[in-house]
Formats: sequence, C-alpha cells, structure tokens
Amino acid sequence: MKDRASMLGIGLAFIIIVVSNILEGGNPTSLLLLPPMLLVFGTTIMVTVAGGTMADAKDAVKNFKRALTDGVAPAEDLVPEVVSLAEKARREGLLALEDSVRDVDDPFLVKGVTMAIDGTDPEELRDIMESELRAKRKDDKQAAKFFNDAGAYAPTIGIIGTVMGLVHVLENLAAPEELGHLIAAAFVATLWGVTSANVIWLPIGSRLKRIGELECARMELAIEGVAAIQAGSNPRLVAEKLRSLIPTATADVEAA
Repeated sequence: MKDRASMLGIGLAFIIIVVSNILEGGNPTSLLLLPPMLLVFGTTIMVTVAGGTMADAKDAVKNFKRALTDGVAPAEDLVPEVVSLAEKARREGLLALEDSVRDVDDPFLVKGVTMAIDGTDPEELRDIMESELRAKRKDDKQAAKFFNDAGAYAPTIGIIGTVMGLVHVLENLAAPEELGHLIAAAFVATLWGVTSANVIWLPIGSRLKRIGELECARMELAIEGVAAIQAGSNPRLVAEKLRSLIPTATADVEAA
C-alpha cells in the first residue's frame, strides 16, 4: 500500500521555497553551492551515524524510502476479517480456520490465528504477540530517532559552515570586490542546515513515528481479535469490542 504524503509535502515545500526566492528577485542556482551542501548533508549524516550503530545506519536507508512511499491499511479493515473468523470458529471450531486463514492478508493476524489453531495456551499466545508488539514499538522509536537526531544536528552544522565561510571572508578583506560573493556563500550553509532539518529530517522522523503508531494500532486490534476468536466469543460482541479500540483518527485514515 502506497501513501505519498511525505513525498508530496517535501517536494511542494521545496517548490514553494524556490518560487519565493524567485519572487524576491533571487537566483535559485546561487543557493546550489556544492561546498556548503556537502558540509551540511555529509556531516549531518555522518554525525547521526556516529550517534548510533551501523545497523541503525543501514536501516535508515530502508526507513527513508518507507517514509516517502509506504502507507498503512486502516486498523478497521481487520474487523470484518476477525468477525468472519470468529463466526466460523464458533460454528465449526478453531481447526476449521486452517483454510480460511490463508485468505487473510495481515501477517500478524495470520500468525496469531495459526498459533491458536495449533492449541497454544491463550495467556502464552497473548504474551508472544504482545512481545512482538513491544519489539515493533522499539524499532519504530529508533527509526524515528535517527532522523530526529539529524534534524537536531543540521542547523548547528550549518552554523559551523557559516563560521568557516566568514573566516574565509576575513582572510580576503584586501579584495573588497570578492566580499559580497563570499559573505553570501557563507550564509548558504546556515540556509541548508535549517532547511534540511525542517523540510527533510524532522518531517521524515514524524512520518515514521506516525506510520509506527498506525501499524501498532492494527497489531493491538489483531491481538484482541485472536483472543476473542480463541475464547469463542459472540461475533457481534467481537465486532463491537474491536471497533471500540479504534481511535477516531486511526479509523479515518485512508490509503492514498
């Protein structure tokens, strides 16, 4: 499932910045200076990597792509599937679900129902699924942290670039005709530091956090659904219980 909200938002934000620059009489190409961009983006990424592990850095590439393109099916989509399984389990028993579970798209729900069919103790089954949910939350927290850290580092690194540029300006006071260009180039580093933090890194971090919340909401609903199926609960009551677990904001999510 694809959801291109981040790609759209970041892309349009850069377009607005460029258009604003043009309307003010500026030249966008004057902002595309390799030295400050290399300093800001390269150093930001490297110090962020330094604050974690190589595994975090490798996962960051995958998570960046995930933030730009991946979406999450609404948790409420699981309700009809769980109710259908609950109805069949109540009529024919858990073993009758072996064929039906093959048509379920959610891997976490499939795993839970399969363990229930295999006769796993209800408390042990819940503990296993909740442990997986906790591990998922930790992974999502670290994924968002990587990009939030980058957003925290980038503005300061931009200031470092500006200070370096101003040092270069002071070295060339004997050439007044060069000062305007050198001063402008010096402040481009701060521009890219602040821009990259607020238009790229922090939005990506927030996006990963939101995706994680939606995925965990589906997992929580699946856990309660499997418990209800295993207990042989009334399908109508199962539906009501599961819908009561869905936050309004989550229920209203629609895939793009």
